[in-house]
Amino acid sequence: MDLDDILGPRPDDPLPALLREDLDRLSVAELHARIAALEGEVARTRAKIEGAVNHRASADALFRR
Repeated sequence: MDLDDILGPRPDDPLPALLREDLDRLSVAELHARIAALEGEVARTRAKIEGAVNHRASADALFRR
């Protein structure tokens, strides 16, 4: 069971607001800037996942000895 299942969504989570944001008011340049920022966040998130997986693998290897 995930902690979010117990506690519900965090009130400070920006993702729901981001998904609801009206894109019609943004210019093409602003939309491109938004995409660049989101791609940067995706890269940062993937790096965090990779670090967590590597950390877990290192811990597993250490405790298997």
